[in-house]
Amino acid sequence: MTDVAIIGAGIAGASLAAALAGRASVLILEAERLPGYHATGRSAAFWSESYGGPLIRPLTSASGPALAPFLAPRGAIHLADAAGRAKLDALAAAFPGALLQPLGRAELEAAIPNLSPGWDWGLAEPSCADIDVAALHAACLKGQSLVTRARMIGAERNGRWRIETTAGPFQADILVNAAGAWADDVALLAGERPVGIQPYRRTIAQLRVDPPAPPDLPLVIDAAERFYFKPETGGRLWLSPHDETPCVAHDCAAEEIDVAIAVDRLEQVVDWRVEAVERKWAGLRSFAPDRLPVYGFSDSGRGFFWFAGQGGFGIQTAPAAARLAAALILGTVPAIDPAPYSAARFA
Repeated sequence: MTDVAIIGAGIAGASLAAALAGRASVLILEAERLPGYHATGRSAAFWSESYGGPLIRPLTSASGPALAPFLAPRGAIHLADAAGRAKLDALAAAFPGALLQPLGRAELEAAIPNLSPGWDWGLAEPSCADIDVAALHAACLKGQSLVTRARMIGAERNGRWRIETTAGPFQADILVNAAGAWADDVALLAGERPVGIQPYRRTIAQLRVDPPAPPDLPLVIDAAERFYFKPETGGRLWLSPHDETPCVAHDCAAEEIDVAIAVDRLEQVVDWRVEAVERKWAGLRSFAPDRLPVYGFSDSGRGFFWFAGQGGFGIQTAPAAARLAAALILGTVPAIDPAPYSAARFA
């Protein structure tokens, strides 16, 4: 028996458990053998205040101080050719102020070696940083009560929640749905109405390139969302075609066509030779219909709490999102207005 049972031990469930620590008894139930097996463990995570749009920025900015021990400076450049110029301008308009700084062709060439002709516009985001996801996730899980191989197979409410799992039954006053791509499935198993969480496949490949990627290369993001890449150790490059392929929740893998598309797009941006695709993988990004996260109790009055739909920004917003959710669960006033993310918007 516990006050709060959290379904899912990825960064969402782990960070919420850490935020509740000392104020409620918490049990995390994880379907896989290891926590963070899916989206959390496959992320090329970075902290970017522009990522996710203006309504995500409050969560990202508020998470910055807590994430500081896990951040390493990187910087980002939002890059555009003629086809992406309008989207670059829209990005600049969405974030007025000092966050984004315009770059001309000469500045772009200095930052991105062997930049191909036509990529003449850019915005620098100096505050962007890499996140040590493994260390952050481990810190959130430290000291938590965690049961793995505990896939939820049903739940009933009779005064308290009785949660049936492959590891046996558990009881809790509040059931938190932090199941990521499986969030709607968990809701249905608990007799709750789903909100339309849709998983999307995102592909990343590790490349060996010539010349080697410089270690101080910024994260380079196409304003038209056709690719992004960043350096890895040993001059390698992590590259994504910025794909979002709708799929069912499953243990997804990279498909050859998506890797080939990514490499083709890279070769149109920089004059680098791709010597080998050394690794490739895919993860699931899960969004609600309006692409904002879903935080809060359902309208059923049964103690079912949504903590899902974090898309690709779940790691960079984890500390602030967890504090917000913990406040709602405990009945205190959150520091960030929860209204934009409320589960009630799907009632």
